[in-house]
Amino acid sequence: MLIGLVGKPSAGKSTFFKASTLAETAIASYPFTTLKSQEGVAYVKVDCVDSFFNTQCNPRFGFCLNHKRFVPIRLMDVPGLIEGSHTGAGMGLDFLNDIREADVLIHVIDISGSTNAKGESVPALTHDPSEDIQFLDYELNMWYYQILKKGWDKFARQVKQEKASIIKALHKQLSGLKVTEYHVEGSIKSLKLNIESPELWSDKELMNLATELRHKSKPTIIAANKIDIKNSEKNLEKIKKDFPNYKIIPCSTDSELALRECLKKELIKYIPGDNKFEITTKDLNETQKAALNFIQKEVLDKYNSTGIQDLLNEAIFNLLNYIAVFPGGMNNLKDKDGNVLPDCLLLPNGSTALDFAFKIHTDIGNNFIKAFDVKKRIVIGKEHILKNLDVIEIATRK
Repeated sequence: MLIGLVGKPSAGKSTFFKASTLAETAIASYPFTTLKSQEGVAYVKVDCVDSFFNTQCNPRFGFCLNHKRFVPIRLMDVPGLIEGSHTGAGMGLDFLNDIREADVLIHVIDISGSTNAKGESVPALTHDPSEDIQFLDYELNMWYYQILKKGWDKFARQVKQEKASIIKALHKQLSGLKVTEYHVEGSIKSLKLNIESPELWSDKELMNLATELRHKSKPTIIAANKIDIKNSEKNLEKIKKDFPNYKIIPCSTDSELALRECLKKELIKYIPGDNKFEITTKDLNETQKAALNFIQKEVLDKYNSTGIQDLLNEAIFNLLNYIAVFPGGMNNLKDKDGNVLPDCLLLPNGSTALDFAFKIHTDIGNNFIKAFDVKKRIVIGKEHILKNLDVIEIATRK
């Protein structure tokens, strides 16, 4: 899975990316610091099942802190988009094309209103962040519309002449955007489009279809960044009223990056996503102490976290509706190298035991005989629907 970080310049995308991945990336207070998309590894956080078995896991990928498992995902930092990006302004089309493969988007906005539409610094609370949400919605919808509209008349006539399925044809045409047949069918039904005569669809109907498909194939969550700036909560309350259909999570990318850097240097104990940390050294200077005290009081105490881990988890587990499942044995939780519960796999909610087998390896899926629910210690069939934090063993033909 790939999460795309999008938004205007200087909203905090690169700081979000660095805080989540600790990758080296340029960060500055002026527009267009990021000139090309960057991809790195971030992590979603789940309760580790090692506590259920009263043991300690040894992850092959990701890590585990105090029975909290961090499972790797892909994260892309897309350079700032500006007005007219869908027409190519500011290399906008190149940047939009970078997110074709994204499964979900996190739209990072400056909730403090301290950057204008171009990403230039302005006094706090002087720019309305609602405009940033409206702007990106428009650019993404127009991007989809242009792709859909290009060659539409010829495409629609050919579909009708060949008596082909418009649903399958649109899926094939738009699959590079992660548009599925399910997305197409649901959008056509909700818009009540004439499925027998797509050549008669109006430009307005095509625009509505593009918008529906964009929302379905690129579900979006809003990261209300810079919540640590004084009075930003006023803007937060406003956009929550203005955009009730969006999940909006307050965050402070600067605070998370500071905590991650301190954790890396072993100055503090901190589990990403928690509402507190513990200082583990006496060598902090007064500036460092003041900064950490500010983060605790103005961010963690007020909002219960910096918001970064919440956003990653919300994107994967709620917007995409995925679950975490662990491979394990009824009699042995170790792999051949002695690692305990070494893997945690992410699957769409509704996945079966057979789906899980194929996720592990094609050969395991092809040779599936039965499976075991290791927690409940029962046999389950291939059509058994898995639940979040299940531990499953697969039995195969030798």
